Amino acid sequence: MFRKSPNFFAPCFFARPLHLLALTLVCCLSFSVSNRLMAQQGAVYTMTNAVDGNEVAAFVRAGNGRLTSIGNFSTNGLGSTEFDGGEGLDPLISADSIIVSEDQRFLFAVNAGSDTVSSFRINRDFSLTLADTVDSGGVGPNSLAISGSRLFVSNIDRDGLALGEPGTTRGEPNDEGNVTGFWVSSSGQMRPISGSTIELDNRPANIGFSATGSRLIITSITAGSAALPGPNAANSVVVYGVNRRGRVSRMLGAATGTQVGNAEGRNLGSAIDFDTTVVGNREFVVVTEAREFNAEGAPPALPALQAGSVSVYELNRDGSLTSTVDDFAIGDPTASPFDGASQLTTCWIDFGRDGRTFFVSNAINASISSFRLRGDGTLRLLDEVAAQGVSGFSTGGTTGPEVFGTTDGFIDLDVSDDGRHLYQLEGLSGEISVYRVRGGRLNLIQTVGGLPDVDTQGIISVSTPRVAREILFIKFLALLKAKLFGILSRFGF
Repeated sequence: MFRKSPNFFAPCFFARPLHLLALTLVCCLSFSVSNRLMAQQGAVYTMTNAVDGNEVAAFVRAGNGRLTSIGNFSTNGLGSTEFDGGEGLDPLISADSIIVSEDQRFLFAVNAGSDTVSSFRINRDFSLTLADTVDSGGVGPNSLAISGSRLFVSNIDRDGLALGEPGTTRGEPNDEGNVTGFWVSSSGQMRPISGSTIELDNRPANIGFSATGSRLIITSITAGSAALPGPNAANSVVVYGVNRRGRVSRMLGAATGTQVGNAEGRNLGSAIDFDTTVVGNREFVVVTEAREFNAEGAPPALPALQAGSVSVYELNRDGSLTSTVDDFAIGDPTASPFDGASQLTTCWIDFGRDGRTFFVSNAINASISSFRLRGDGTLRLLDEVAAQGVSGFSTGGTTGPEVFGTTDGFIDLDVSDDGRHLYQLEGLSGEISVYRVRGGRLNLIQTVGGLPDVDTQGIISVSTPRVAREILFIKFLALLKAKLFGILSRFGF
């Protein structure tokens, strides 16, 4: 007697070929659209962070990647130099202090000196029109994240009580910051979201959303500081849930990384920037670590700096984090910071167009390193020095604070939407370096000045409106591919 297989009429019998066909079509469509993002015009924006009046400096970006200044635009707020060591390099000790909306219609910038956030409309000629300025909900706003119409800002401290008197260097070992959210209207106006504030036990350095927009990720430079008593003060990375109404849930995941008092004497992570990427049906959080606080949680000191590093975590569906790479040191972590055997103060990161290749900047060395993320979440170093500016250690054996007077100070960086160019903000030279991207290699094609020599912060590139819409479509296709991979894996593929 003929007997049907028990699985003959199971859903997967029909679903497998349909899902495979859908996945093939999505991949082909994504490749077709992304290939059109070639040699597109756009703009690059950075922030002066001037204490007497913060401004956004705007540059038109030609198809070959080169920049031309089109002027500065007031934020109606003040910058600040009170939240770092006073050397003028990375004054907010943060990333994403200036960002754009997903459709690239609006630009947002923090004003750390007046505790406000400003929004701008991006005009067709890439000039800016101020739309709104609102209170940030704390002291010293330093990082921004947006998903849809939900905008979140992190503040260096909740109320300023731990920061000392204004006019002095305020922080950084005992800061306890917060994060709060705003609705952004169709005209760029901002209003607070009820139930969106997160009180932190340490100082935030960067915030960002997961690919789905349902998770808010926060890194901290002061994690493990001996001056912080809170129960979550040792967490370098934390994850919270955020619903569509902008309300924040409890903490879902956390990662500590290098432990306080570790036997190796390895400096603590001092996490700054991070970026997320989806590979197949897995999402990874790639974190840069400056390695400034020592193993016992004491504040940064130049002679005690160690090789910067990168760590990788998989962001699980429940919001928890699973480490796939812990402390991938860029150079020799046991070497003296002055012998050139390692890259120091690794602080900023951005992925290329493929979502696998990424670049990190090393501030004091004034260098950029390139990596590739494998599908299993492990890393391959492509080039320890993919680009080199004037290093603080290349001008005659400097071994003290005067290093900040000799380095270009590579801080925030950004890769253009088409993946062809990288823009590197030099925090101690008043310039932006423009590089052509070739896989993990970089070729310098322009250096443009006109910025303040010190205290600048943040950089972001944008594309023409048509390209911006295509970028949103590509992101949608990437999420759709991830969903399809997940379905196929449940059917045994």
